[in-house]
Amino acid sequence: MSQRYLFASWNVNGLRAVIKKSPSFEEITQELDADVFALQETKLQEGQVDLDLPGYFQTWSYAERKGYSGTAVFSKEVPLQVIHEVGVPELDTEGRVVICEFEHLWFVNVYTPNSQNELARIDRRMHWDDVFREVCQGLEQGILPDGSKGNAKPVVMCGDFNVAHEPIDLKNPRTNVGNPGFSDEERAKFTALLEAGFVDTFRSLHPTTEGAYTWWSYRFNARANNAGWRIDYFLVSQALEQRVVMSCIWPEIMGSDHCPISLELDTEGWEKQGVSRMIERRKA
Repeated sequence: MSQRYLFASWNVNGLRAVIKKSPSFEEITQELDADVFALQETKLQEGQVDLDLPGYFQTWSYAERKGYSGTAVFSKEVPLQVIHEVGVPELDTEGRVVICEFEHLWFVNVYTPNSQNELARIDRRMHWDDVFREVCQGLEQGILPDGSKGNAKPVVMCGDFNVAHEPIDLKNPRTNVGNPGFSDEERAKFTALLEAGFVDTFRSLHPTTEGAYTWWSYRFNARANNAGWRIDYFLVSQALEQRVVMSCIWPEIMGSDHCPISLELDTEGWEKQGVSRMIERRKA
């Protein structure tokens, strides 16, 4: 019997639309059966949906602008604390992060700003990437985004990072050089995040796997042709790298232009210290 902690992440591109589709969002949540389930681009205001998710504690970050951005975390363990900001006022109006402290780790859910056509918002994006990296490093060191003292713990981060890091991470790299999501600037910032001490779990386990994508344009029959991009990630602190059991992509789950991704950690030795909602999972 192995002790496992399962995380899932999905950019739903509008949760109200996903709820109306079949299978239902609740059914997909049950299928994934994650201990922690992160959503991006919920496009919601408070009170606009009422989800029936027994056993999950729901945490939401909303954008001030209606029908835009937004993130959420559903967890079987009640967070010790929740943070909704990266600590920079001009970056904290769009509901782009949910940061949850759990017994043994910090969990960071992020929806990274798109740099837009012709890199119109590249300066804002570069600022975001720098601030976000510093926030995640700070959490590892026990420094909260507002500069106050917190608990130093390793970090699990996930979400839509809006960048394909390497040519292997998109179907058509040559024709997308310099485009939003595959610009030198964005790729360099993602490299800086990894060099700051974080591991791309999927690529660590599958260094040469091609055709593994998490987003497809709605145009040109892209999903049917698997002409996609891998822009959704699970990253972990290097201290957790040896605990990574699986890092998966779920392209068969429909409902959004993104598909869910998941991460499984081996938590042997943690439960004795009080992880309250750990699920025992048999490895097939």
